[in-house]
Amino acid sequence: MTDTKNPGEKTMGVGQGAKTTLTLKRPVEQGVVRQSFSHGRSKSVVVEKVKRRVLGPGDKPESPSAAPSAPPASAPQASAPAPRPAAQPPRPPQGPSASAQPGRPPLRTQPAPGANLSSPRPAPQGSRPGGVVLRTLTEEEARARATALQDARVREAEERKRAEEEARRRAEREAREKVEREAAEARKREEDARRAFDEEAKRKSEQEARKRFGEDTPAPAAPTGAAASAPRAAQPSAPAPRPEVGAPRVATPRTQTMDAEDDDRRPVRRGPGGSPARPAVPPKPTRAPAGAEKSRGRLTVVTAQSADDERQRSVASFRRRTQRMSGHRHVEAKEKIAREVTIPETISIQELANRMAERAVDVIRMLMKQGQMVKITDVIDADTAQLIAEELGHSVRRVAESDVEEGLFDTADTAEDLQPRPPVVTIMGHVDHGKTSLLDAIRKANVVSGEAGGITQHIGAYQVTSPLGGKITFIDTPGHAAFTAMRARGAKVTDIVVLVVAADDGVMPQTVEAINHARAAKVPLIVAINKIDKPDAKPERVRTELLQYEVQVESLGGDTLEVEVSAKAQTNLDKLLEAISLQAEVLDLKANPDRDAEGTVIEAKLDRGRGPVATVLVQRGTLHVGDIVVAGAEMGRVRALIDDKGSNVEGAGPSFPVEVLGFNGTPEAGDRLAVVESEARAREITDYRQRQKREKAAARSATVRGSLEQMMSQAKTAGRKEFPLIIKGDVSGSVEAIIASLEKLGTDEVQARIIHSGAGGVNESDVTLAETAGAVIIAFNVRANKEARDAAERAGIEIRQYNIIYDLVDDVKAAMGGLLAPVNRETMLGNALIKEIFAVSKVGKVAGCLVTDGTVERGQHVRLIRDNVVIHEGKLATLNRFKDAVNVVQSGQECGMSFENYQDMRAGDVIECYRVEVVQRTL
Repeated sequence: MTDTKNPGEKTMGVGQGAKTTLTLKRPVEQGVVRQSFSHGRSKSVVVEKVKRRVLGPGDKPESPSAAPSAPPASAPQASAPAPRPAAQPPRPPQGPSASAQPGRPPLRTQPAPGANLSSPRPAPQGSRPGGVVLRTLTEEEARARATALQDARVREAEERKRAEEEARRRAEREAREKVEREAAEARKREEDARRAFDEEAKRKSEQEARKRFGEDTPAPAAPTGAAASAPRAAQPSAPAPRPEVGAPRVATPRTQTMDAEDDDRRPVRRGPGGSPARPAVPPKPTRAPAGAEKSRGRLTVVTAQSADDERQRSVASFRRRTQRMSGHRHVEAKEKIAREVTIPETISIQELANRMAERAVDVIRMLMKQGQMVKITDVIDADTAQLIAEELGHSVRRVAESDVEEGLFDTADTAEDLQPRPPVVTIMGHVDHGKTSLLDAIRKANVVSGEAGGITQHIGAYQVTSPLGGKITFIDTPGHAAFTAMRARGAKVTDIVVLVVAADDGVMPQTVEAINHARAAKVPLIVAINKIDKPDAKPERVRTELLQYEVQVESLGGDTLEVEVSAKAQTNLDKLLEAISLQAEVLDLKANPDRDAEGTVIEAKLDRGRGPVATVLVQRGTLHVGDIVVAGAEMGRVRALIDDKGSNVEGAGPSFPVEVLGFNGTPEAGDRLAVVESEARAREITDYRQRQKREKAAARSATVRGSLEQMMSQAKTAGRKEFPLIIKGDVSGSVEAIIASLEKLGTDEVQARIIHSGAGGVNESDVTLAETAGAVIIAFNVRANKEARDAAERAGIEIRQYNIIYDLVDDVKAAMGGLLAPVNRETMLGNALIKEIFAVSKVGKVAGCLVTDGTVERGQHVRLIRDNVVIHEGKLATLNRFKDAVNVVQSGQECGMSFENYQDMRAGDVIECYRVEVVQRTL
């Protein structure tokens, strides 16, 4: 086994085939190594070790002149060395000239592959006798050196391959560049030849034109020889220099002809050499000023002769030529401008690109990198738009659509601008406890007589004068359970709540609800115990029951004022007003009347003669006729203000209830009203709110996949029947209460679906909508006009009119109950045991049975049970006792039975007989 010092170095060796070269050979030590293998096998291997010369302190390196002059030829059995990679530097020359260079170290050689390594190495001249003998290599060291040698050879082969590949690619690239250069030079030569040809053709056309027009105006002599081949632009405009005196003039046919023509016209002034001088240039035709529009048309012989101007290259042609000459160089990009981009809550990709002054395709590309496949018209959210804008180097300013409402409400007032205002008192309590009667007694009016059914179904606002001289604003709320939203709305806008409790009835459910509304609104409470004039009145019972709901009156040691009153006998009404005034003084109610008005819509309706009418309670500022107001999604200009007595007023201050006329549409009860400075601002606000309403309605109607509970609920209600309705009422609060009551009637099987609702009478469009949807029209305290009635009769649409909410809810409940599927109720009749099976002709199999329990009736439903498993359900076809057909067989008797369309009966089976009753369900 041989080993080289370094695998990457070139070796030199002494071979028998070398003639004129002298090489050095290292001493070789041989040894025998025994290798052990599995299964007890062994093998002796001869190992040769090449010694490395170690120089001692007194040894000198070999002289450069002793180096061999040329590398020896390899032995015949050695393989030819691989060619050096092209990427490596060339091998330095060898020989005497190479080894004799000053400053170069002596060349260290190593044996070539295949050289005779067994011959002893001659000792170099000047070295000490007896060198260091290296130890014999172990098996691991020999294996490691063999592995290193093999890796070096593999690495050298890979480097050689890489160098060859690099050389091949470089040659291909150079060949390709050479072809491109030759093609570019050929194109350049073609362009020069074409340009020279164009110049020559142009020059010849000019000469031809001068020749044709030379009869009237002599043309200057055209240059000949080398000057003619040069471009026209390179010829000097000044006359050519005169030749030396005495130079002979060469006469040509053209010069002779021109001389003759000049002699016929006028004497010619000749130059010193005898050649005629340049004739006088005739005046040029007037041309259009530079930059004027030139009429370009088709180039013909006539246009070329009659044109005043020369035909030149067009701007587009010149641009194309410039692009060809420049090789379509890339135009340097302009400096990017960072902009401040305003981004709303949602924005389309086209609008975002326009605001950033970027290409929309770049924005789409960025979104596609994020995994979003979008179009230019798609809408993205504000967060995504901000990421894109910031990535493109722009700054972002986020705005929300709700910013249009900034500064509309809740502007703080200074303390010096505040002035005392009347208190707003809400009358609340259970139905039929005398709330409206009490308010009528205070106002000395008779509102109760105008209410249908004797119950209040609207919310009203009135203003009275207390015995102490101050103003008090009362808000009357309905006591029916359906008007919860009205009571809540009244509690929100109030300062004091008067809880009316009947002394003969006590605390009722709506009384408790009123207490909760007052606590939620954080307003003080005054208890008015009404109907004390009745014989069965028990005021103490009311005080005691109020303790269960943490309402402790003053007579029981609490802080809640209570007054015993009688609306019918008008007892202690002044005490109630005094208690209200006292509570208002404690609250110290103030507001700023000298500012734009703000208020709340208490009630709204659609009047046939006056249009949309809204009952508004002004809370701050003063509302004037002509103001531009916004309430919810509706706007308008105030046309008139009407107080609670029906009189027109010019202005309404704080705590003053008025009816406002002039809205474009009917606002919703509970909307906040505000005065704005212009119609543009009002339209901007209402557009935003209408858009919000549409989006919410679409979100409610859209069926989106949500959580698992929502999916189960949708699957549960998939087969639900719907009862479509169109509801029209006199005021929006009543419509709201009706919708809330009908929605509570729904079950898992049937539900009322409100297709349309609104305040106002029934019109023709409501009938058309009902015909399309197959709905029923419900009119609450309103009527249908003549056109709507005629259309309903033609279409067969039912218009049901109500004025009491009890009757409306009951009728709808009964109608919805009719949509429920009936229930089949089973009634057990008796059991029978099959004793024997008989085959009867023309009848089939007949079971001989014994009735063990109850009775068995012919034509009723039966079940066949075998081993406690129901085998068949059907009807009993025949029932015989002996040979007679009977209708009923009692317990303990035997009979014969046969089933309808079933013959597989066996002895020992049990027959159950039962009756099925259909029961209609109700809500």
